[in-house]
Amino acid sequence: MVNNPDKAWNGEQVRNWLERRFEASKLDQAAADRRGYDAQDDYDKAAAEEWVCRALKRADSINEQAAFAAHIKSLAAQEDYPATGIYDDARFHRNVRGHLRKLAKMTKANEGFEKTLRYQ
Repeated sequence: MVNNPDKAWNGEQVRNWLERRFEASKLDQAAADRRGYDAQDDYDKAAAEEWVCRALKRADSINEQAAFAAHIKSLAAQEDYPATGIYDDARFHRNVRGHLRKLAKMTKANEGFEKTLRYQ
């Protein structure tokens, strides 16, 4: 599963990335909430990222690349992603699956987890 053999999997770096994205998504939700009706899509997108980061950042599988990829795949296979306070369930679920696909690609390639700036 490892595409980049020169670079070892770093579970702590992945955990740090997820924690940073979790915090950024909460700030993005607050900003979207202040903007009102026109920003409901942005709110749901940030809420989806928060849901994904919360589901993954404390996972035991985070220290092993193949196990982490399998955990992401199992989350992506779910039918429903329970959340409160979102505006549109279908949009939220679509965004959750999009964030999971992004993470699956990052995990497979073992790239991108070093980028911890708020805006990506």
